[in-house]
Amino acid sequence: MKRFENKIVLVTGAGRGIGASIAKRFASEGAEVIVNYSGNDEAAQKTVDEITATGGQAQKYKCSVNDSESVKVMIDEIIKKFGRIDILVNNAGITRDGLSLKMSEEDFEAVLKINLTGAFNMTQAVLKPMTRAREGAIINITSVVGLIGNAGQANYAASKAGLIGLTKSIAREVAGRNVRVNAVAPGFIDSDMTEVLSDKVKDAMKGQIPMKRFGQPEEVATVVKFLAEQEYMTGQVLSIDGGMAM
Repeated sequence: MKRFENKIVLVTGAGRGIGASIAKRFASEGAEVIVNYSGNDEAAQKTVDEITATGGQAQKYKCSVNDSESVKVMIDEIIKKFGRIDILVNNAGITRDGLSLKMSEEDFEAVLKINLTGAFNMTQAVLKPMTRAREGAIINITSVVGLIGNAGQANYAASKAGLIGLTKSIAREVAGRNVRVNAVAPGFIDSDMTEVLSDKVKDAMKGQIPMKRFGQPEEVATVVKFLAEQEYMTGQVLSIDGGMAM
């Protein structure tokens, strides 16, 4: 029997990059995966198709995590269909980079709304069924930037640092009900965002990483899977960043 056989796993922002890798990893371990996305239907369908092509189980669900009412409807429908949600991975996130001196309030708040409020909306919606079942795992994808900051990313860093605080606080609230809440803090990971950068910028970024390379989305997925397996671990943040935050 596979490790996550018959488990229901919901991954937000699972159309591409880290989210898609996490969805595929859980599916390969036997889970029924719900691929959440907000905009790119084609990318979400590609994730679903890649999972089902290898014998896995997945379906997509369009919902923007920053809309709390839509989130409640999505969670209700998933519970109605499957009876429960065993694992939630809050991965959905955006960037709107710029120096603080010139950053608009709109750009600051838009990033917090998705990255932090979105994770809160999702978490709040699954907590009732999880605490009732006295079982569940929530894994939040934060960032090394939330630990050490980054010039030009004050909004993103604030959202990811906030997500760490949210992780630890909710972990304390629900530990007695056997619901575990942890976070993963990736560093610079090979993705759509890094692909568009020039070689010069990439080399400069790699210069900040003690291990001198970008991480792979699959490596992040491995850490997420590890946290989902741990039954006596909660309120923790695991960095996977090539040594940036050590």
